[in-house]
Amino acid sequence: MPSKVSLSNVYKIFGDNPGRALELVKQGVSKEEILAKTRNVVGVVDVSFDVEPGEIFVVMGLSGSGKSTLIRCINRLYEPTSGTILFNDTNVTTADSDELRAIRRSKVSMVFQHFALFPHKSVQENVEYGLRVQDQPEDERRDRAEQALEMVGLGGWGGYKPESLSGGMRQRVGLARALAAGTDILLMDEAFSALDPLIKRDMQDELLNIHDKLGVTIIFITHDLNEALKLGERTAIMRDGRVEQIGSATQIINTPGSEYIHDFTRDVDRGRVLTLWSVMRPINLIDNPDCTIDEALAVTGNADDDDQCCVITRDGEPERCISRQALIDAAEAGISTCAEIGMPTQAAPINTVLMDAFSAAAEGQCLTAVNRRGQLVGHADPTDIIGALMQDEFSSARVPV
Repeated sequence: MPSKVSLSNVYKIFGDNPGRALELVKQGVSKEEILAKTRNVVGVVDVSFDVEPGEIFVVMGLSGSGKSTLIRCINRLYEPTSGTILFNDTNVTTADSDELRAIRRSKVSMVFQHFALFPHKSVQENVEYGLRVQDQPEDERRDRAEQALEMVGLGGWGGYKPESLSGGMRQRVGLARALAAGTDILLMDEAFSALDPLIKRDMQDELLNIHDKLGVTIIFITHDLNEALKLGERTAIMRDGRVEQIGSATQIINTPGSEYIHDFTRDVDRGRVLTLWSVMRPINLIDNPDCTIDEALAVTGNADDDDQCCVITRDGEPERCISRQALIDAAEAGISTCAEIGMPTQAAPINTVLMDAFSAAAEGQCLTAVNRRGQLVGHADPTDIIGALMQDEFSSARVPV
């Protein structure tokens, strides 16, 4: 399956002589020198990444890092100076004006930081706007707009003007407008940055819930590292127009790719960012509470003692977690059934942050991770949860620079 969005060697240079500036930046000349020599501003430098279908991909960076320039290149609000951008197999960079208009109508929607609502139109009319541009029938526009407003928690607000709404509600309208358009790629540029902290957190949770329901592909721009690590399945961190590192929250925190990334993540609250996914181990399920030790050992096979365990379930619900080493020890001690050994366990969503898992871990419970489809996919041992929370940030692996 092709990537949903693919960027290859994308550059963006502002000014009257971008070709000369492009030559210089490829030679390794600094942005400052290029500005002095050509009076051109280098915005994005050689950015490449793929975004998979249904992924939330976050681009994070401080002011001036190039993140907002990059997202505007993706849908060609800014023309890339060089490089290739694909939506599935559609080449956005070579599309003519008619093709680009069709791409923006049918493939990609955008949510802006400052809402970009029409003040003279009602909430309903704002949400219907993209559908009107698509020439959708009136009944279709109304029904899809109402559904989108319900999805973002604004059912019944369609008749009001934007001036009647709070900042958080206006941003919900902007999100509803993007969702109503029915595109499967959503670009969000600092969408929650102007909101108060509590409202911002609610909007983040709302976005994750909507993503779970719709599976839309999202590219999310932010300057907030905690927001990036909370929302992103993967995050690209930018600096001076370049991508410094791409990875999951766990990879970025535990194995920073440069001194800059290490310093940047130094004060991250690990317990509020790392999830069960970051510490879970593979499991083998046995839906028989009375199974024998030999049966359980047969299920775990020749797996590494430290990495495998079996989870005993009853009617699909986890009851006990038993490591392979515990099974071996039980067999040597003459214990015959699994009912006599193991740690209690309970199911928890795979995206549970470790701080929320701490109380169970402190009581000696292992947690069995459940994915979005309700499947039991891994286990987190109490020692792993507590160890990850207590890990000294300076013990993280560092890449020489």
